[in-house]
Amino acid sequence: MEAEGAVGLSEAGDGSPLSGDAASDDGDTVVGVSYGMDAGDMDAAARKAFITEMPSSSGQPGQGKKIGHRGVDASGETTYKKTTSSALKGAIQLGIGYTVGNLSSKPERDVLMQDFYVVESIFFPSEGSNLTPAHHFPDFRFKTYAPVAFRYFRELFGIRPDDYLYSLCNEPLIELSNPGASGSVFYLTRDDEFIIKTVMHKEAEFLQKLLPGYYMNLNQNPRTLLPKFFGLYCVQSGGKNIRVVVMNNVLPRVVRMHLKYDLKGSTYKRRASKKEREKARPTFKDLDFMQNLLEGLMLDQDTYNALVKTLQRDCLVLESFKIMDYSLLLGVHNMDQAERERQMEGSQGESDEKRPVAQQKALYSTAMESIQGGGGLRGEHRHRRHVSQRGCGKRAE
Repeated sequence: MEAEGAVGLSEAGDGSPLSGDAASDDGDTVVGVSYGMDAGDMDAAARKAFITEMPSSSGQPGQGKKIGHRGVDASGETTYKKTTSSALKGAIQLGIGYTVGNLSSKPERDVLMQDFYVVESIFFPSEGSNLTPAHHFPDFRFKTYAPVAFRYFRELFGIRPDDYLYSLCNEPLIELSNPGASGSVFYLTRDDEFIIKTVMHKEAEFLQKLLPGYYMNLNQNPRTLLPKFFGLYCVQSGGKNIRVVVMNNVLPRVVRMHLKYDLKGSTYKRRASKKEREKARPTFKDLDFMQNLLEGLMLDQDTYNALVKTLQRDCLVLESFKIMDYSLLLGVHNMDQAERERQMEGSQGESDEKRPVAQQKALYSTAMESIQGGGGLRGEHRHRRHVSQRGCGKRAE
């Protein structure tokens, strides 16, 4: 099996970070946050609540009854804290466009401790002002948390201000459906690069508190596979605070993931449920991985060594920050199957499950290239190893 790949770590508070309720039936977009600081600084509920869901990427807003702060108005449009999705998207794009553009005009400098606690605010009246453009949304105030620190993070991840603005502000955001789960609203940029997710006050507060530790980890382990944070913002509208975080899109929609595994390195209750298995794009678990991929996934020696080293470091970070219940998200794109699907052009063909997975070419998404330092993995591999989650780290106690 030839491989090129991606992995992402995620944490969930309910013991099932990639639960079936939020899995996609067509294309897969995954967000995960698996990071924390000192357990004494925040309660367990805040730590366990912190950001992990798998929204459907159908491009259609979720329908149904109100879940948490997320609802649907009489016209069928999604609302969040009674703010329409269109108004929220517009406010996010206007706010980010202003704050990032304004910051880019200021000279770069080292990040100071006080930078992690700075909050900048700008008012956007609908008629416009000498600083902000006129718009057709209700008046709102836009807050940016730790702008200098997040600029540093974006630079560290190789994201230039112009590219960030182009991705987030140049074209309308895509709302992702999210049946079930927490009631958050998800937006995806048109280029598939970024996910924007609404977060609760405790989650935003939690992220603010971990920023100094996040900064230290990125400097010590720049090839980390832990989620990437690009910005934390707040839209104040209609007397409500709507906080959003911008993160990397772990599994882009443009690459179809034929298999997804949520791996904890444990076998206790680690098999996908019957309901999950019935889905068109189920997310399997550890026991399914061991049963379906008897020989594991084959990687060249350099990739294997880089991956294991990175996972070990990331697990140590999670343990030191007293974060537990994390998992490894693995997406597999089967290149042989994808080629047959293109040839069939939607016609019914023989089930791909009849061919042993070990004999098929696969692409394990994109994050492995980052731990390799950007080197491609295509071509022949002389040395191969199995990927296993077991032994990557022990649980934080």
